[in-house]
Amino acid sequence: MIKVTRLNAVTSWSRALNAARRTVGKSALKKEPSDSWKAKMLLAEHSPIRLVEYEWTWEQIPQWVTVHFVRHHIGCEKFIHTQRPDRTGSQIPRGEHLQGELNEMDMTANAQEIMAISRVRLCNCASKETREAWTTMLQELKKIDPVLVSKCVPTCVYRGFCPELKCCGYANTHQFHEAVEKYRKTE
Repeated sequence: MIKVTRLNAVTSWSRALNAARRTVGKSALKKEPSDSWKAKMLLAEHSPIRLVEYEWTWEQIPQWVTVHFVRHHIGCEKFIHTQRPDRTGSQIPRGEHLQGELNEMDMTANAQEIMAISRVRLCNCASKETREAWTTMLQELKKIDPVLVSKCVPTCVYRGFCPELKCCGYANTHQFHEAVEKYRKTE
């Protein structure tokens, strides 16, 4: 079972608040912004949200699932435990390792990229195991940043329609319309 064993805020929301204030000629404040301000900034995707960063560790994550997260490259970094025998001391040649082997992975990402990853990895068309890994991380993140997690939705909710070539059907449900309405709230 995929686990998140560590999740930390690297920076605070006050960093984004003060960057936003700078852009309109206001001085810095020594406080955290309101949840409503955070929600508005996240929905607008203004550049200061890229200053809000988190880091975490996944354990027992299948090697092939780590490959899905490696595809994300803007606003994040990934560090995956190597399978190289010269580094690990393993007696198994690298070419004989299996995709399903469990591994460890550290990742860092800013708020904008966390939302972007969510659009792809929360989609019902994404693999079940990758959705599970991402959902597990978001459950931990919700404990320290529930506003950000409230804006982490699949692409269909973000756009208001399903752009997939083979739609799963979720966009045609009452739950979808409720999810869109909830996503857009700022209070």
